[in-house]
Amino acid sequence: MTAPLKTAVIGVGYLGRFHAQKYAALPGSELIAVADPDEEQGRKVAAEVGCRWVADYRELFGEVEAVSIVVPTQLHHQVAKECLEAGIHVLLEKPMTVTVAEADELIGIAAERGLTLQIGHLERFNSAVLAMDGVLAEPLFIESHRIAPFNPRGADVSVILDLMIHDIDIIQRIVRSPIRDIQANGLPVLTDEVDIANARITFDSGCVANVTASRASSKAQRTMRIFQGDAYIVVDFQEKVLGVHRKGAGEQFPGIPEIVSDRRQFENSDAILAEAEAFIRAIREGTPPPVTGEEGREALKTALRITELLT
Repeated sequence: MTAPLKTAVIGVGYLGRFHAQKYAALPGSELIAVADPDEEQGRKVAAEVGCRWVADYRELFGEVEAVSIVVPTQLHHQVAKECLEAGIHVLLEKPMTVTVAEADELIGIAAERGLTLQIGHLERFNSAVLAMDGVLAEPLFIESHRIAPFNPRGADVSVILDLMIHDIDIIQRIVRSPIRDIQANGLPVLTDEVDIANARITFDSGCVANVTASRASSKAQRTMRIFQGDAYIVVDFQEKVLGVHRKGAGEQFPGIPEIVSDRRQFENSDAILAEAEAFIRAIREGTPPPVTGEEGREALKTALRITELLT
């Protein structure tokens, strides 16, 4: 039997607490500690998951093999760089870093030392998103909406880096073509950062993506519509629904083909658990993680391009 990886979570606020719970539950993980400068929160989470608390993550160097880093975005580069330089595999929350240069440095260190660097684009593990792989061909037009009530947890960055980056990542993964042009509009509503934004992204393939994100809405919505030559695909990330609509053999009206629809709803799955499992598996097998550092960098690069257009 292969011994479990010695793991830790750095930053155990709202999201980091869930990471700690998953590592504590996974057979392939031995959760050694949680690290957080907030002693009250750190001790609370440590007691919940049955490990110890440390205030300074550097105390864990030489003791742990893999970490999740769930700290404020401005600290991502510093903490991840020090962990990678200490020989530790890293699962880093999104957005990957503040700048593309910082992302490039982390990718370089991980490659040089043969370490796994996975980026926490959690929507990749949504069951409805995973089911898209079997029906996607060559997207021609994509429309996405990700809107939500205001949540102070993501207010340290704009809505583009907080919410829109999820859809940017998915869209770039399914289109797989360089970006030709971006047009964008947005404005602050509740914070000093942009809270509502829309971007029109044109790819070299000819595909166009119209992407909207808001954190100043009264209700939550996370949907994507994908049009391709043989189908119209609707994904509801929130409800875990995938709808595929195709032209049938018959006619709906004279000269107009009938539409044949297939709607599948998936059970709620634990995306954070799946993410942690994939991270550990990539380390064990020496294979690329589901969301590589390079993919995290590309999503960040596009998000920053959109941000620059609004400043």
